Amino acid sequence: MMRTGWGADTPAFRQVFTSLFMPEGDELDFRLFNEWQRVAATPEDAANFLATLLEMDARNLARRVHAPTLVIHRRGDAIVPYSLGRELASLIPGARLQTLEGNNHAFLRGEPELFEMLEAVENFLSEELEKAPIGGRAAAK
Repeated sequence: MMRTGWGADTPAFRQVFTSLFMPEGDELDFRLFNEWQRVAATPEDAANFLATLLEMDARNLARRVHAPTLVIHRRGDAIVPYSLGRELASLIPGARLQTLEGNNHAFLRGEPELFEMLEAVENFLSEELEKAPIGGRAAAK
């Protein structure tokens, strides 16, 4: 179905994906995302990419991550369920989960969750930099 619909001149098939990625988007968001999908991949590449994603399971590798980790996930994400974000954070030793409200998988221009995500990343990186024994802020002064 993806191989046939992705390359169609009408964006109806791509709109299905768009509405899952950004159900709270407006007409401009939909139009831009539909066009981005069209130019980003051929129908064959898009189908192969989706098949690969559906086959991936990195749970056994997550336990081997030994680096500061921030997992950011929206509670209403229809593409990747929130339960999987929680699971990932629980599998990575010491990971922190930052929950955002909203239903969009993709961040939209101007939405509050975009700014919350950016602030969470900035805070996380600042805290990790403060903890760094070498090269932290104290060393930079």
